[in-house]
Amino acid sequence: MEENNRNKIILEHRQGEALNTESLNVNGGKKLFLESYGCQMNFSDSEIVASILNKEGYSTTTNFEDADLIFLNTCSIRENAENKVRQRLQDFKKIKKHKPSALVGVLGCMAERLKTKFLEEEKIVDLVVGPDAYRDLPQLIEVAEGGQKAVNVILSKEETYADITPVRVGSNGVSAFISITRGCDNMCSFCVVPFTRGRERSRKPVSIVAEAQNLFEEGYREVTLLGQNVDSYLWSGGGLKKEVLTEEQRRNSVNFAQLLEQVALVSPLLRVRFSTSHPKDMTDEVLKVIAKYDNICKYIHLPVQSGSTRVLERMNRGYSREWYLDRIAAIRRIIPNCGISTDIITGFCGETEEDHKETLSLMEAVKYDFAYMFAYSERPKTLAERKFEDDIPEEIKKRRLTEVVTLQRTHSAYRTSEGVGQTMEVLIEGISKKSNDMLSGRNSQNTVVVFPKENFSKGEYVSVNVERCTTSTLIGKVHGKNVE
Repeated sequence: MEENNRNKIILEHRQGEALNTESLNVNGGKKLFLESYGCQMNFSDSEIVASILNKEGYSTTTNFEDADLIFLNTCSIRENAENKVRQRLQDFKKIKKHKPSALVGVLGCMAERLKTKFLEEEKIVDLVVGPDAYRDLPQLIEVAEGGQKAVNVILSKEETYADITPVRVGSNGVSAFISITRGCDNMCSFCVVPFTRGRERSRKPVSIVAEAQNLFEEGYREVTLLGQNVDSYLWSGGGLKKEVLTEEQRRNSVNFAQLLEQVALVSPLLRVRFSTSHPKDMTDEVLKVIAKYDNICKYIHLPVQSGSTRVLERMNRGYSREWYLDRIAAIRRIIPNCGISTDIITGFCGETEEDHKETLSLMEAVKYDFAYMFAYSERPKTLAERKFEDDIPEEIKKRRLTEVVTLQRTHSAYRTSEGVGQTMEVLIEGISKKSNDMLSGRNSQNTVVVFPKENFSKGEYVSVNVERCTTSTLIGKVHGKNVE
């Protein structure tokens, strides 16, 4: 899953917005400060960590100076992401001075990539724990409390945390993540994820549907199914990969389209989203399921990375420009009103000016609703780092990125403006960031919609007449409340 630099949250308990207070064990015990960086999978993992430590008597705090245990859940997808974590660790040095017993730990992809080397580089760190070792946290904390450095970065071929109910701290009480796969087998040449999260394995579908059902019963009205590549989800009873399934196993297996339908059937009032799709694996079967159910959101994040087939081959993406555009055409044909977003990398190894122009021309052809755009950042141990030279000067990378960002702003404004004059269903997520007199939510296409508060409440569905827009937000008035 590609990193979203704008996503950084501090997990905290908010009265009435998370699960019931009893599950948070807020009375007594030690305090946990947990901060997450990077992709949505990290946020989901942090909820698992909070659940495990809640059972050990830890309640959450938003003030790291009050914490007995400080964890950073890290991202390694770009060097800049790792630098932010190192800078953040410097803020915690003063904790050790006035509370020597406080422990500082690094979780997630950065911990997995650097392993014990991290302890040598960052003396303040007491624990280094990879994404498959969170069940071992109570034992590791005990080791660290005894004065030793604690490390577990062993990757697993089976771990999915399917039996752990995440603590939805930091949640808005309306939307929640559900992890359906872990790891990745794609081996894109620029990506460190297969080395930090291990081989791909799918979670049992019955546990996914049960989690969605429980969330709905607790008042949540939207779930996002998460995976590095959701389209390759496949449960065959033993976690086997597609290429080794027998004919009988294949007949009895559950693929992503089937899982998506099962979750949608939990309730027509439960919205279903998913992330992230991979162009080489997205099937018409999935698209038809999305079109079939009103509560499956008409929005797909489909990372392209580059518009040049030559660059895509060097990236080991497994598809060509033509294949990608065929998938876009299929989306437009089967789900005509679908919102589409993407990821784009500029300045990958050997990218020529012509390759860059092909990316711009593909953007013109698709006109994405929005995109996450980055200049290439070489990551250690990846195929690109071993095989290719990072030969595009930084000034050229940045210039190309600026051109991509500028073009996308135009397209985003265009796509947003298409909503003006329409009436659309919006799930209310809370107060608008810019005005306490306005409420905010998203439509099926994942566009933010704001409207006067009146007597409406978070978690309700309303029909909004859109009257105007900014470059990325729709503004209107409620036409009517949808009855649950």
